[in-house]
Amino acid sequence: MNRTFMGYERANGDIGIRNHLLIIPTVICSNQVCNRIMQMVPGTVAIPHQHGCSQIGADKDRTFDVLAGTGKNPNVGAVLIISLGCEVVDPAALAEEIRKTGKPVEFFDIQSVGGSVKAISHGAELAKRMMADLEKQEKVPVPWNKLKVGVKCGGSDATSGLSSNPALGAAADSLIAEGGSIVIGETTEIIGAEHLLAERCVTPEISDQLYHIVNRFEDEVQRMGADMRGGNPSPGNIAGGLSTIEEKSLGCISKCGKAPIQGVIEYAENIPDHGLYFMDSPGNDIECVSGMAAGGAHIVCFTTGRGTPTGAAVIPVIKITGNKMTFEKMEDNMDVDVSDMLDGTGSLEQAGDRIWQEIMDVAAGKWTKAEVLGHQEFSINRIGPSL
Repeated sequence: MNRTFMGYERANGDIGIRNHLLIIPTVICSNQVCNRIMQMVPGTVAIPHQHGCSQIGADKDRTFDVLAGTGKNPNVGAVLIISLGCEVVDPAALAEEIRKTGKPVEFFDIQSVGGSVKAISHGAELAKRMMADLEKQEKVPVPWNKLKVGVKCGGSDATSGLSSNPALGAAADSLIAEGGSIVIGETTEIIGAEHLLAERCVTPEISDQLYHIVNRFEDEVQRMGADMRGGNPSPGNIAGGLSTIEEKSLGCISKCGKAPIQGVIEYAENIPDHGLYFMDSPGNDIECVSGMAAGGAHIVCFTTGRGTPTGAAVIPVIKITGNKMTFEKMEDNMDVDVSDMLDGTGSLEQAGDRIWQEIMDVAAGKWTKAEVLGHQEFSINRIGPSL
C-alpha cells in the first residue's frame, strides 16, 4: 500500500486529518455565545458542556484536561476560548496549555467585553480571521504510522460480537501492522473478560494496571450501593439478544484485534505512538469518544448492532454494523455494512479489509455519515459532585 496519505502537519510534528477551528467554552455560562459564533462562522466547531464551575479537586482537573486535550487534538488547527470571567477553569492557563502544540489560540471573557451580544460580535470577528488563516494551510504527505484510531461499540446486539467487532479487530491489526496506534476503552464493557486482555499485556505491571482500573470501577459502583447489571447489558442490548455482561464483554474485546497491549492510560490521557493501548473510560458513547478525542485520536470506529447516529466534535466517527436490517433502516447513519459475514457470502478477512479501506478513505478526507449530518456530540466524564 501507499505508505503516506495527505494530512495537515502541525508545528509540534503531529498530523491532522481535519483542520477545525475549535471554539471552547470554559464554562456552561459561555455555551450560547460559542454556539452563536459557530452558527455565524462556517467551518468552526463548538463544544458546549455543562461544567467549568462549582467543581473542585480531581473533578475540576478533569474538565480542564479534557478541554485542553480536545484543543490539542491534531485535527484542530486553531482554538478560540471563551469564558464568562469568574469560573474555576482558568482560560489563560487553558490557552497556555494548548499553545504548547504551537497552534494559534485566542481567548476572552464575556464579562470584560460587555455581555453576550458584544461577545458574539467580538468572537465572530476573531473566528473569521482565524478561519481565513486556517484555509491557507495545505495538506502534505504524512506516514500512516502517525494515525491513531479509537475502537468503540454501542447499541450492541447479538451480531456485534459475531461480525462487526471481530471485523473491526482485523482492521485494527492492519493499522498496527503499519505502525499506527489503536486505543480501546469502555472499562465497564470488559468486565468478565478482563483476564483475557490482561494476558495480552506486555508486562506484569501493565496487567496489574488493567485489573486496577476494573477493580476501581467496581468499588465505585459498590460505594453507590448499586448493581451495574441494572444498566449493563442495557435494555436495548437485551432486546438485541445479549443476555449477560460476560457475553457482551467477550464480544466487545474482539474489536481491538490480537495485538499485545502496550499500556493502560487514564481517561483523556495522551495516546502513545505505535501499538495497542487501553484507556480507562465509561461505556457511555459520548463520554468515551470524547475521552479518546482528548487523548489525540484522529478517528473513532464505532460498531453498532441496533444503530446509533452520534458522532464527535473534532474527529470523524465511522459507523459499522453487522446487522443487515440496521444498515437498511439506518442507512443515513451507517458507513460500513459487514453483515455478509453472517449470511456466508463474506469472510472476516474481507470485512476487515473493507473497514481498513474506510479508515484510509476517511483519513484522506472522505466525510463520514455523522460528519455529513453535523453530529458534533461532546461530553466530559465526571469524577465528583457539584458544589
